[in-house]
Amino acid sequence: MQNHQVNIDLLEEIPSRLIIRWKPFSEEEFTSSIMKYNNSSTSGPNKLSWRHLKIIVKDVTCLRNLINIADTYIKLGHWLSHFKTLLSIIISKPNKAFKLIVLLNMLGKIFEKVIGERLQLQLISKNSI
Repeated sequence: MQNHQVNIDLLEEIPSRLIIRWKPFSEEEFTSSIMKYNNSSTSGPNKLSWRHLKIIVKDVTCLRNLINIADTYIKLGHWLSHFKTLLSIIISKPNKAFKLIVLLNMLGKIFEKVIGERLQLQLISKNSI
């Protein structure tokens, strides 16, 4: 059996990571992300469309509840499987192959979008330092 040694000097070469504090989401982050979507998009498995979501977030209490859900996911580091569900639809086209369309859970999609936009802004701001 061979005896393997770990070179401790290699660990010292790994640069330390910059730790970023995650601020709670703002109402502006959510409303601006939601308003970018087209109202004619097909609803996903939860039957919620962008048009519906745009109406819902006009109520400040509903908007704050959505923000609380997203903030809680970040704090817990856990993403509920409910927001990962999708619906697949197969459409047959005349004289062509079938086309597969995947519809995602609308709330999960907006949470992912807002988180993605936040991460992009943080990466851009950190790279410009």
